Amino acid sequence: MSQHFDICIRGGGIVGHTLALLLARDRLRVGLLAPGLKPSAEPDVRSYALNAKSKSLLEGLRCWPDATHATEVTEMQVHGDDGGEVNFSADGLSVPALTWIVDVPALEAQLREAVRFQPHIEVIETARPATLTVVCEGRASSSREEFGVDFTATRYPQTAIAARLTCEKPHEQVARQWFKGGDILAFLPVDGPQGSAVSVVWSTPNARVSELLAQDPQDFCAQLEEISEGALGKLSLASGRKAWPLQSAQASRWIGVANGHSWALAGDAAHNVHPLAGQGLNLGLADVAELADIMHTRAYWRPVNDLKLLRRYERSRRVEVTAVDFAMTSLQQLFGKEGAGWQRLRNWGMQGFDLSGMTKQWAARQAMGL
Repeated sequence: MSQHFDICIRGGGIVGHTLALLLARDRLRVGLLAPGLKPSAEPDVRSYALNAKSKSLLEGLRCWPDATHATEVTEMQVHGDDGGEVNFSADGLSVPALTWIVDVPALEAQLREAVRFQPHIEVIETARPATLTVVCEGRASSSREEFGVDFTATRYPQTAIAARLTCEKPHEQVARQWFKGGDILAFLPVDGPQGSAVSVVWSTPNARVSELLAQDPQDFCAQLEEISEGALGKLSLASGRKAWPLQSAQASRWIGVANGHSWALAGDAAHNVHPLAGQGLNLGLADVAELADIMHTRAYWRPVNDLKLLRRYERSRRVEVTAVDFAMTSLQQLFGKEGAGWQRLRNWGMQGFDLSGMTKQWAARQAMGL
């Protein structure tokens, strides 16, 4: 393969691998900067909620995991802190599933295997010359700083804690979420349709994080049982606990030219949103799907670094990302307000939304990427 690439992708995660495979279908010469990962002493507890649009994209690349590692969610229950509830069902929306909870290691393995057999992709250890560089390095991107891009981040007063739990009761393919006392707790069903395990994402006030990470597993699970109102019975910790600070962030520019080299940002290198609706990876995959489609449909005489094409990508993706970020921040702030009046207001709003008919269906289909 030539030393010079059409596109060099910096970042070997899910977003970077997906973009590489999409571009290679158009016979573009792709360099994927994905240094070998050191094996971890602990199992990876991460999972993502992927919508129908992301599923279709990955299926088109033949990289969708099997049913054990991509659990269908057929119902979703959201509980407020004063009796308010919002419920969604796949049957009610005439869809096979509301979302799929995908194990990160299984998806990453599928993508790596697909890249290994793609002759138009070369996995590289250091950045190499390219007509266009696409940065998919995540929120801590060093290339973003190299290209002089400001990344404005607003920290939430919360940190996310992730873990895996074994439950006394089967999850029955139901995703459950509770807003309670400044906490946002999500139980995401894993291990297939008959499973009795969940992936936990617990967004909790920063001041409590050190205590919760050091807590005895039985005491940690007892708190989860209390917040979840015993919905899945007795809980036991089946993994280590991981934590990361939460923020809303967006790059000042998503495309540009630095020292004569054109670049674009995608995924968490371009934007971060609160995980309460599980839209982070869906947004990143939508970024690379849009960029790849623009490359696929461009006029034959336009190079891949044509600024008109790149501006089209930036304009298109900023609209959706800004809207999702605003909605997530608004919900986080609403449920973070203390006082009986605010409690009544938000739970009244939840009950009204649950009965809103077409509005509720529209919101659900938007989240599903339909």
